[in-house]
Amino acid sequence: MVSFATFMSLDVEMAAFVERLKEFRVARGLSQAQLADHLGVSPRVYNRWERGVATPRLDTLVKIADILQVSLDELAGRQPPKAVEFRVHNPKLHRLYREIDKLSPDDQQALAILLDSLIKRSQMDSILAKE
Repeated sequence: MVSFATFMSLDVEMAAFVERLKEFRVARGLSQAQLADHLGVSPRVYNRWERGVATPRLDTLVKIADILQVSLDELAGRQPPKAVEFRVHNPKLHRLYREIDKLSPDDQQALAILLDSLIKRSQMDSILAKE
């Protein structure tokens, strides 16, 4: 049998999780639908987690922490959030970003040129769309 004090502490921990989940998602610039897509769940299921109506399984919690780039303790509210460092919002691009230093200098230069051209093209498309 679960004591009232234990039950209340679980409720407090769940409230911290719900608050942190939304806080970290918003800080990463992700919508609920985008995070749900990254996790492979429906937006409705994700929304239930963020409202505290349901709880994700442990393997899903690990995925959430990885995508949001936080520890499980930070996500659960057991540790204060660390200072936010520069992060790429897309989890796949963030993982690749962390590997860039392993590339040769020539490959890094090629990547810089490619990224620069993609960004400039996007900016031009945006300008042309406004006209």
